[in-house]
Amino acid sequence: MPDARFLTYDGEKIRIELLPRSRPGTTLVVKVHPDLRVQAIVPSDTPEEKLQQALGQKARWIWQKLRDFRQIQAHVTPRDYASGESHFYLGRRHLLKVHHQPDQPETVRMLRGRLEISVQTRQAVRIRALLSLWYFDRAQAVFQRRIDAMLPSTLWVMQKPALKLQVMRTQWGNCSPGGVITLNPHLVKAPRDCIDYVIVHELCHLREHNHGPAFWQLMDRIMPDWERHKAHLDRMAEAFLVS
Repeated sequence: MPDARFLTYDGEKIRIELLPRSRPGTTLVVKVHPDLRVQAIVPSDTPEEKLQQALGQKARWIWQKLRDFRQIQAHVTPRDYASGESHFYLGRRHLLKVHHQPDQPETVRMLRGRLEISVQTRQAVRIRALLSLWYFDRAQAVFQRRIDAMLPSTLWVMQKPALKLQVMRTQWGNCSPGGVITLNPHLVKAPRDCIDYVIVHELCHLREHNHGPAFWQLMDRIMPDWERHKAHLDRMAEAFLVS
């Protein structure tokens, strides 16, 4: 069971899961996830007094992020996978139209701004599976194109990195020590600028392996407005991550 600390702000008791890191250059970073979990990446040699001080300074920010995510959750409609629902793709909502065609191949396609799904059996679980496969295929193609578009700006990347897709609960992407970039297929629901932000973030990790000052300087140089795109992605995370 991971270690944890608790903060109280505005009468709310907030649990913060601690994730110790021994890697050189690691800085203390607090993350608030759309599922309302709060985590702190903490250098292993951080004194308790300094840890408590750092978390206390972040208390208001943590509380505000939790409040924002709760407000988003309140407006996220559970999915029935029926005609008339809206589903995101590249930052835009598209109406879902389900066709029950027992004798026809099952297909998903974008047609005149609508997501048209033909199914042999009108079952939500089947429609969800088909839509998930469609998103996965679209994500593979879109992410490859956007990586190609970002590479001319990241001159330290000598060879196009391998791309892996993986559904993740709390991450849009990560970069392995071996240089493999993993992206969350749900990210294809976000606007292109948000996708580019995540890709640039991971490409920067190919040069700077931690979130030290040099990493953020590199982000600022390659994408000066990255914070705006990150903020939009954070605000919409709950809606984009709905299956």
